Amino acid sequence: MDFSFDINQVFSERVSILDHTLDAGRKSAGTGLSAPPPDGGPSVVTPSVPEPLMEPLEAAVGAQQLPASITSASKLQAQGHQLYLLKDGQSNGGRGVAVGFLKVGYKKLFLLDQQGAHVEAEPLCVLDFYIAENLQRHGYGRELFDFMLQVRLLPLKGQRVTMVTR
Repeated sequence: MDFSFDINQVFSERVSILDHTLDAGRKSAGTGLSAPPPDGGPSVVTPSVPEPLMEPLEAAVGAQQLPASITSASKLQAQGHQLYLLKDGQSNGGRGVAVGFLKVGYKKLFLLDQQGAHVEAEPLCVLDFYIAENLQRHGYGRELFDFMLQVRLLPLKGQRVTMVTR
């Protein structure tokens, strides 16, 4: 996903976290993980994400054969979800490219327990995921998932993982 502007000026980190503010989250020194600022203020450290950057997120629509986009700037602002954006800062003549994204959030689900009874839960769910077609099978998806799990402090052991296939 190439852009006419320098993606590195908007996102200083390899993986940036966007929330309803559409501002990239602050990274803690040395870890590369998202962290609140030491003074307790807002975690905004970059200018708002330009709308042209959000539009390529809709590239996932064609790849996933969906009738409409699951992820957009307006939907991200309206819902309490987080978007993890992975970039390659060296490509595109040094202006960088967006490699892909992972959107997560809490959703109310009705599950069956071991006895078959319905249980209401609100787990953290993967809501959307996309890696540019020409960059797939290079480990970028795994990098995004691992980063998200580190940030969320969710050990994979004991977590239920459901794979959706076409």
